[in-house]
Amino acid sequence: MIIINSDSPERTEEIGRKIAATLEGKEVIAMFGGLGMGKTALTRGIADGLGAGGCVTSPTFALVNEYDGRCKIYHFDMYRISGIDDLYSIGFFDYLDRGVLIIEWSENIKEALPDDSIIIRIEPGEGESSRRIIIEGECFDENTCI
Repeated sequence: MIIINSDSPERTEEIGRKIAATLEGKEVIAMFGGLGMGKTALTRGIADGLGAGGCVTSPTFALVNEYDGRCKIYHFDMYRISGIDDLYSIGFFDYLDRGVLIIEWSENIKEALPDDSIIIRIEPGEGESSRRIIIEGECFDENTCI
C-alpha cells in the first residue's frame, strides 16, 4: 500500500499518468471515495497516460464510457448500481480482460470485484483541494506514483 498526497486536480491527474505507466492493459482499477474526491480527475490522468488524451468525462448517466489508447479503457460509474443483477444487465462481466476497467463508486459492487483489482481510495486531505490517494495493488511500490 502507498499513500500519496495531492494538492490539486492537476496533481491528481499527474498521479494518474504515473499509474498508467505501470499498467499492462487488462487491469481492474476500483476507486472508492465520496462525491467530489477526484475520481474522474484521476481517471483523466490514467486515460491520458494510456494515450487516450483528455477526452474523459464522468459516465454517470451512460454507466460506461469507452476510450481508445494503447489499450481499450472502460470507465464505469457504479453510483446507480445496486447489486449483481444490475451488473449482469449492463454487461459488466463481459468487459473483464478486454482492457483496463476503471470503476468509480466501487463501494457499490465490492462483492463483484476481481481479487486482483487495484484498489484506490481517495479521501479528503488537510486543505480544501487536498486529497490522500491510497493505492493497494501488486504493481505498485513507494516510488511508482511519487
